[in-house]
Amino acid sequence: MAKKGKKTKPMPDNMLIIHPHAAGIDVGAEEHWVCVPADRDAQPVQKFSAFTCDLHRLADWLTACRITTVVMESTGVYWIPLFQILEARGFEVALVNARHVKNVPGRPKTDRFDCRWLQKLHTYGLLAPSFRPPEDICQLRSLLRHRENLIRMTVKHIQHMQKSLDQMHLHLHHVMSDITGVTGMRISRAIVAGERDPRTLAQYRDYRIKSSADTMTKALEGDDRAEHVFTLTQSLELYDFTQQQIAACDQEIERVLATWDSQVDPDEHPLPPPTTTHRHPQRNEPAFDLRTHLYRITGVDLTQVPGFQAPTIHIILAEVGLNRHKWPTDKHFASWLGLCPDNQIRGGKVLATGSRRVQNRASRALRMAAQSLRTSPSYLGAFYRRMRSTLGPAKATTATAHKLAKILSHMLKEKTSYRERGAESYLHRDQERKLKQ
Repeated sequence: MAKKGKKTKPMPDNMLIIHPHAAGIDVGAEEHWVCVPADRDAQPVQKFSAFTCDLHRLADWLTACRITTVVMESTGVYWIPLFQILEARGFEVALVNARHVKNVPGRPKTDRFDCRWLQKLHTYGLLAPSFRPPEDICQLRSLLRHRENLIRMTVKHIQHMQKSLDQMHLHLHHVMSDITGVTGMRISRAIVAGERDPRTLAQYRDYRIKSSADTMTKALEGDDRAEHVFTLTQSLELYDFTQQQIAACDQEIERVLATWDSQVDPDEHPLPPPTTTHRHPQRNEPAFDLRTHLYRITGVDLTQVPGFQAPTIHIILAEVGLNRHKWPTDKHFASWLGLCPDNQIRGGKVLATGSRRVQNRASRALRMAAQSLRTSPSYLGAFYRRMRSTLGPAKATTATAHKLAKILSHMLKEKTSYRERGAESYLHRDQERKLKQ
């Protein structure tokens, strides 16, 4: 039985050194601890503040110590400024997952020991860097994530508007499917402007509303108390303001996409006909022609794949970029997305076969695209329905998302268009497979 307080054996020094000029950094909110090889400085472990001038001083010290590659561990977004400064200075920077290095028994959990441990592991090549796309992709990704946050804020304002209408005892959401539609916004703006007559408000009814004018009149008879009208007014103003911010964000996204290099000229090689009948962008979709931009940038029309629409492709490309050579094969790409089984084997016995849980927007977008194929008359739709009847909805979604990821990766690598074979072709192949078995 080990004695209390006994130190564990250090890592052997006869291991193969992969990165002799490596440094380890433990990133914090207010200070960064940096470790370099012991023969590079009299004090190989030093502490730097998180101010910009101190980050440049940190980079100067690493240059003086002849460091070429740096590994850092961080939580949150504190690593981004330091990462960008070191990358601009020419260092090979790698960010590692804190879960991969934190659970080490027998080692004190301090920032000083953490940076030394990171430097040691990186010297022997034992740390796998996290994926970070190029700078232009990171710019687009930041804008798109900010746009998603604005949309979530819009949802909150809609909920506040509906709560105010409920408190005023106006059953507007019972006679229409969406209070932010044409009729709902007309009525809400009229109420804010001072109109209270139910018959007058019912005249704002659009011809596509199924409820009759009499039903609308009854639903608009309520209690117009001043405090509820005030909350409705502010919620409506916040909703309009957020919509303006989303429109401004769309303009900035379009400007960024316009600066990217073109793989194909849409004038010489026009887009094929769209797979949907929507003539105008749907709700929460960008107001500009996103499909043409994506076709020009990627060189292929990914919207021809069933389940893929321009916003879905936009999210995936903003997360993973255009360079498919980061992953050796399509299977590696699907594994990074967490769309394949993660077999846990011990003693020759399979303990678990489920897929890994990953926090990845691209993976979530692929799963949503797979779920939309439930009633699709396509080859992938037939595959999803067969997997659903065999494995259940959850595993069918993962299996179809895995297939979509491989199709996406192959199309971007080979610049080939998608060829739809139809559901009958899949059912015929499935029948042949059953007969052969």
